[in-house]
Amino acid sequence: MTRAVLLALLGLQQPAEGKPPVLIPQPIARVEVRPSGAELKPGDSLQLVAIAYDSAGAPFDSVTVKWFATGGMFEGAVDSTGVVKAGATGTLNISAVATLAGRTVRPTVGYARITVLPAPAARLEVSPRPTRLLAGASITVRASAYAANGDRRYDPLTWRSSRSSVVRVDPHGRLTAVAPGTAAITTAAGGVTAGWTVTVVPNSVARVVLSPTDTAARTGDVVRFRFAATDGVGRRVGEALPEWSVGSLTAGSATIDGDGAFVADEPGTYRVVATLGAGKAEAVVQVAPRNVIRQAKIVGRLPLKDFRAAELWVHPDGRHAYLATVGDRMYALDIADRSKPVITDSVMVDARHINDVMTTEDGKYGVLTREGASTRKNGIVILSFEDPAHPKQIAEFTETVSGGVHSAFVYREHVYLTDDATGSMRVIDIRDPEHPKQVARWEVVRSAAGRMLHDIAVENGLAYLSYWNDGLIVLDVGNGMKGGSPENPQLVTQLKYDLNAMYKTVELAGGPGFIRGTHTAWRAGRYVFVADEVFPAQQPRSGIGVLQLGRAYGRLHAVDVSDIEHPKLVAWYEAEDGGAHNVWVAGDSLYLGDYQGGLRVLDVSGELMGDLMAQGRQIAHVHTGDSDGYVANVANTWGAIYRNGLIYVNDMNSGLWIVRLEPAQTAIP
Repeated sequence: MTRAVLLALLGLQQPAEGKPPVLIPQPIARVEVRPSGAELKPGDSLQLVAIAYDSAGAPFDSVTVKWFATGGMFEGAVDSTGVVKAGATGTLNISAVATLAGRTVRPTVGYARITVLPAPAARLEVSPRPTRLLAGASITVRASAYAANGDRRYDPLTWRSSRSSVVRVDPHGRLTAVAPGTAAITTAAGGVTAGWTVTVVPNSVARVVLSPTDTAARTGDVVRFRFAATDGVGRRVGEALPEWSVGSLTAGSATIDGDGAFVADEPGTYRVVATLGAGKAEAVVQVAPRNVIRQAKIVGRLPLKDFRAAELWVHPDGRHAYLATVGDRMYALDIADRSKPVITDSVMVDARHINDVMTTEDGKYGVLTREGASTRKNGIVILSFEDPAHPKQIAEFTETVSGGVHSAFVYREHVYLTDDATGSMRVIDIRDPEHPKQVARWEVVRSAAGRMLHDIAVENGLAYLSYWNDGLIVLDVGNGMKGGSPENPQLVTQLKYDLNAMYKTVELAGGPGFIRGTHTAWRAGRYVFVADEVFPAQQPRSGIGVLQLGRAYGRLHAVDVSDIEHPKLVAWYEAEDGGAHNVWVAGDSLYLGDYQGGLRVLDVSGELMGDLMAQGRQIAHVHTGDSDGYVANVANTWGAIYRNGLIYVNDMNSGLWIVRLEPAQTAIP
């Protein structure tokens, strides 16, 4: 039983005036929810009906039913009348809790499972689309189908060439240029077609060359091979597109893409081959271990016993920090003595969860976010940090975000925050911090039932929005590339990926209706690092790491935004014992809160491609479970901040950790 249903049942069973109820035999034997197993599209609605039966199979004339969405809660919703609204693809687990009026009985629960499928295919994306090929050359083309809203579809693909005597295409999209001429290539899926024309020209290639021919690299290093073809008099042939392959001459695994980018997961000797018709060029890569592992030393600790910790922020002066809680207070910390951080003060507000805290760049002001206020007026609280050890509340903003704020980012004179109630971004002007005002609202075009904005980060006038079901969205809020401003955000780009397919193993572990979404993002150089938050619908009943939030999953993605209007997923990191939460990048190192896995430090130097874990890019790992904390001996790390050679780690179960990495050890030859 999921936590949402369990809490609902507990609420129905609360005794009045502190007296235990007298329970009578349960007259409701079962509850049937109709229809069950329905399939909807995003934006559709469906009326559910709950019918309660007695032990003889007769229906009751009148029952009280309360409806709950207990799985897929961010992809759809059910109202008090049983109307389901589908917002995004996934599985919705709906529960109907039935009781009889005037009788104190244990409720009986019925269930319905609703599958939300993508809308029909609306477009095909084909890559690459070669328009000229040399006779005898072959190249594989990939095609992917998408609904109008960008949801991935997996309709069967068909391929066709108008003149197979010129260009032959197999069922997998491999084109072979047979003879000079022109042919139209068409692919189709789900009633949508895409096509282009390929011209085959005579093959004048006399010599092919691959460079470098012999090179050395470490695991994880990307080697970009260059292919050149010349004719009989040494002139370069421009249409020369080779097929690439890689094999291991020893033990090990490596990959090479269609542009000649090679990366190895394991040490060994590899042979790279580029083939163009009858011509073939080869190169050898000697791959050594990456050897980036460093020892982590615990410098200081500050356990929390009364509350679970939430977000952490280090003041610009480097001597103070602030730790939010899953509660009604934020702690101010003195971290000048790294070995003995101490609490200097606290700010108490009406909230059940203070998720986020952040100061302005000069450290004079800051904000904290509120969720679960008793007044139902959440929003943000504006703080003065004139005395960093004793922050004071000076204002609040609740006018348009009373439903709750999960995350906020302070950039220059504005606060960019998430509105829990509507799934929108709100921009708050704090130039007069005692009188904050909203200046903009932006949201994706989607049914409100599936619209959820989880986190925002802003750098160089670009806002990076982690939009759960809608992936990564980048807005111009002052950069200028799209004419945007804080008052007028403009869309730059969007990257969606199929969360349901990516985390199918989580569904197998805990059943349909699991939690998954694009959670947080961090821009560093040519990459945006994006972390997904993933939890199974049902948690195991025993075992290390199942307390509180339970076993987490989820991967960290590296998104190449060197061409920001065409972002690409190029690499990933996925821990084996936890998930991915908050990210911090400094220099060539990435610091990741890995929930039950603790702190992870990754080497993100150079170009990134493929599986970062397999390549040995993990620098350090600190398990933050501690017997002296709110929950003993179980790690639940949310994130980390790097400052002046130290890593400040916030763990929900154990509070604050201060960590230093020791110098790298010299590899033994």
